[in-house]
Amino acid sequence: MFRVLVTDNVADEGVAALNREPDITADVRQKLTPEELLAIIGDYDGLIVRSATKVTKEVLERGTRLKVVGRAGVGVDNIDVAEATKRGIIVVNAPGGNTIAATEHTLALMLALARNVPQADAKLKSGVWDKKSFVGVELRNKVLGVLGLGRIGGAVAKRAQAFAMTVVAYDPYIAEERARELGVELCSFEEVLRRADFLSVHMPLTKETYHLLGARAFAMMKDGARLVNCARGGIVDENALYEALKSGKLGGAALDVFEKEPVTASPLFELPNVIVTPHLGASTREAQVSVAVDVAEEVVAALRGELVRNAVNIPALKPEVLMAVRPYLDLAERLGRFMGQLSEGRTASVDLVYSGELSALEVGPLTIAFLKGLLNIFLQEQVNFVNAGLVAQERGIKVHETRSFRDEDYANLITARVTTDRGEHSLAGTLLQGGEARVVMIDGYRIDAAPAGHMLIIPHIDRPGIIGRIGTLIGNDNVNIAAMQVGRKEIGGRAVMVLSVDSPVPEHTLAEIAKGDGVYGVKMVSL
Repeated sequence: MFRVLVTDNVADEGVAALNREPDITADVRQKLTPEELLAIIGDYDGLIVRSATKVTKEVLERGTRLKVVGRAGVGVDNIDVAEATKRGIIVVNAPGGNTIAATEHTLALMLALARNVPQADAKLKSGVWDKKSFVGVELRNKVLGVLGLGRIGGAVAKRAQAFAMTVVAYDPYIAEERARELGVELCSFEEVLRRADFLSVHMPLTKETYHLLGARAFAMMKDGARLVNCARGGIVDENALYEALKSGKLGGAALDVFEKEPVTASPLFELPNVIVTPHLGASTREAQVSVAVDVAEEVVAALRGELVRNAVNIPALKPEVLMAVRPYLDLAERLGRFMGQLSEGRTASVDLVYSGELSALEVGPLTIAFLKGLLNIFLQEQVNFVNAGLVAQERGIKVHETRSFRDEDYANLITARVTTDRGEHSLAGTLLQGGEARVVMIDGYRIDAAPAGHMLIIPHIDRPGIIGRIGTLIGNDNVNIAAMQVGRKEIGGRAVMVLSVDSPVPEHTLAEIAKGDGVYGVKMVSL
């Protein structure tokens, strides 16, 4: 028998799902103090929490029988995942449980925005019957622009078509085939902005998407277009949105998320064409039940040693396999993160070649580690060591593994080639004798650089003056260059410069570098 402790206000259906299993006993203990939790955790094989219970290093140390910790929700900030991984404890969550809730809330806000529902409701309740002020628009025959065609964005697109809307989307990381299945036309970011009558955001918040929707983006949109954001607040520049709404450039906005939360006062709240809700995207009874049942099923699978779909750390591997591949897992994931920032466009295929001593190992975990690093760069959903292969498959990305039993230059080598609709990039990395990681090839050019910190990748013509000019531009921003590598095949031909810098280079400087004569582009990679 396995014993599972449920400590927070997890929906009853999740507890019932555990108790239906003949080999599982669930104990519900609400509002445990940290001391009470420490006193009893050693009696349990599994633990399910929401956000209130803090699963600290000390809790995991005391939980000598623990095999799995489940979070009935998405975020795992209250769980010491690193310590759990160190102790071989699987941490699982329920990332898909709120998909329908977030999708339907997006549609609810879109309809409310189109028909002025909150404004009309407030005025009638204040004693005024006013039909003239609240003439709306229909969704039928309108163009919905979707930014991000992942789990929620795809569900929104599908439902919008039931309203006879035309859906166009920007998602540089989804396969054309998947978009066709959804009946969605893939377009550039700028084209989506220009065509959209309604624009719905479903992207992760990253350094690339921060304030993606600002004054420049709003200027490209149709006069009177409407914005819906149920994704992340920082994607929208709220000051620029205020100006676009106040000037009449945009016809309205519906926001469920904000750059700083909680928020109870904002200039946006003063505008009559703005609808706001306090981050209610996942706040439905069904979503709470769904995440509870999902995490219960994951916990049961983990306890029985079965496939776990939503682990957020390394799943259990045979000890001998884990011991052999462990040194290379971090290298593979770093190469994936590197490639995710180096490549552009919609990923079609990933080819991985394992050479030297790696060819004799079980390389499946290394492929998963690479995909995890690659996909986490640009996807909103959590990509982990268990679901990375499935996520790649769902997005139509073809993954190939090849073993090469000899490599004359390196004792071990991982070579990755990623093909997108905008071209192809290759990357190779190795571990030195002391276990130190190195990137040893970029797009066929030999280099020797540690994949860590901030790195500038600059393809250019190998001729005098280029390196000096770039160094001067970076120095003018008070950014220190820690190391430099140049890979070339011939004097005066094409080459690749790799600069390791102590801090990120500002965007305006990157743009200035890219303008230089003989420079083919510049990529900022942060690892």
